[in-house]
Amino acid sequence: MPLARISWIVTIAICGLAALILLLNGYSGYAGLLVAVGAAAAVNLL
Repeated sequence: MPLARISWIVTIAICGLAALILLLNGYSGYAGLLVAVGAAAAVNLL
């Protein structure tokens, strides 16, 4: 697996984890922003 693909997967995982933590703490707007950033990063995996 190429290093570039691994870095995008790690970026998506970090965004997802951070969004979950923020959502659990009540920061729904920031969680939504991180989901959007993660989705934008996921486009690079297609």
